[in-house]
Amino acid sequence: MDGPDRPGSGKRRRGAGLRTRLTIAGPAFVAAIAYIDPGNFATNFAAGSQYAYLLLWVIVAANLLAMLVQMLSAKLGLATGRNLAELCRERFPRPVSWGMWVQAEAVAVATDLAEVLGGAIALQLLFGIPLFTGGLITGIVAFGLLALQSRGHRPFERAIVVLFLVVLVGLFATLFRVDVDGAGAVSGLVPRFAGTDSLLLATGILGATVMPHVIYLHSALTQRRLRADTLEGQRFILRTTRLDVLVGMGTAGLINASMLLIAAAVFAGSTLTGTDTLAGVYSGLGAAVDEWAALAFAIALLASGFASSGVGTYAGQVVMQGFLRRRIPLLLRRVLTLAPALVVLGLGVEPTEALVWSQVVLSFGIPFALVPLVLFTRRRDLMGPLVNHRLTTAAAVVVAAMIIALNVFLLVGFVTAA
Repeated sequence: MDGPDRPGSGKRRRGAGLRTRLTIAGPAFVAAIAYIDPGNFATNFAAGSQYAYLLLWVIVAANLLAMLVQMLSAKLGLATGRNLAELCRERFPRPVSWGMWVQAEAVAVATDLAEVLGGAIALQLLFGIPLFTGGLITGIVAFGLLALQSRGHRPFERAIVVLFLVVLVGLFATLFRVDVDGAGAVSGLVPRFAGTDSLLLATGILGATVMPHVIYLHSALTQRRLRADTLEGQRFILRTTRLDVLVGMGTAGLINASMLLIAAAVFAGSTLTGTDTLAGVYSGLGAAVDEWAALAFAIALLASGFASSGVGTYAGQVVMQGFLRRRIPLLLRRVLTLAPALVVLGLGVEPTEALVWSQVVLSFGIPFALVPLVLFTRRRDLMGPLVNHRLTTAAAVVVAAMIIALNVFLLVGFVTAA
């Protein structure tokens, strides 16, 4: 028997603590892949190409908001053993929960549109595969990733983390080779806009960063992961979850910032044209840097499209099962959300423009997930000792109000300009 004074017992306790932390860690990185999906590539590179460093502050602010939101979602699953969609069904009148499910499905379609388009564009850039065929391949790969869940959550999470690292390495390899203007980057941290178009891009960045479907998903990833019977154990799990969110979301934020910094350094003010599209970014990097930079960009985009499409389909299953208590075959779910993206590809719509607009749709879906999340996590009867501190609830209310106000302002701007 090992006592507290027995030699080596401290090392064993630390080892056990590390193993427990590793068991808890992982959900934030699954959520984080949705924060660096092809929609982020489209909006961030477009923002850097058109406005240089102007909107860097939007990426930083959106990432900080994402950390708070995902922490609340993870905590909700830990404290209640139920996910956000399940609690919405239990706590809201049936017409309200049905309406929330309908809009959540619309968000799922917009999400899949971005992810499938991104994967298709990457396959075309790398191998010359037609966009429609590339969309089909992306859907099949996403289905393959989800099939890993039959072996438990770890194989799926490991595959997602590997693809996450591919995106990170691909973009950072280029970032360290371009000449970023330090003073310009610092000035980009000062909040400001430059007209309605920059506001549209800012809203797209917000929609691409704070993702409605992973607000639902994160609570599902933590709801049955690890339980504790004591208050001390619950707080240990919560601290580890916070670290998971900080590292996962923080790394995703650095990746998003790298996209804008690369675009600003290479394309802003240059004579290169078409760099507000993903195909134009690929060509522009090849011309302004070299073919290796273009290749790294395309591989990162492909990894992002494959991984985020799998995560998006998983989130759609969570939403449907939570709101309706119905589960459909995974293949059918994949086909239903893939179909609109294939229609867009088949009609020949400009892919990057469709990506940016999909992110605006996502931004309008954020309040429908965020408001219930704040309402639930502030209730002691639901959360117990993990209930929000008053300052946390106040911060979350401010975040929700800011997002809603930005969306209303954008809508009013469009109506008055029409």
